[in-house]
Amino acid sequence: MRADHKQVTKLLNTAKGQVEGIVRMVEADRYCIDVSTQILAAIAVLKRANRAVLKAHLDGCLLESVSPEAQAKIAEIVELMDHLG
Repeated sequence: MRADHKQVTKLLNTAKGQVEGIVRMVEADRYCIDVSTQILAAIAVLKRANRAVLKAHLDGCLLESVSPEAQAKIAEIVELMDHLG
């Protein structure tokens, strides 16, 4: 994997902590909207981790194996991914 291991690990550990907290909230019968809000926060962190992994794949693994024309198209996709958040 070519993604920044430290960054991805940090994001995944954050998500792990959030999920553990959500489990505790469910066990404590917390308000549904509060639980849902925390689930959405965990999803957002997982999306950031996934985006970092996919971007590294596009920038590295895939880019090295395709023609210059395809490299330009990949660069367009990476730029679009950067705007997605």
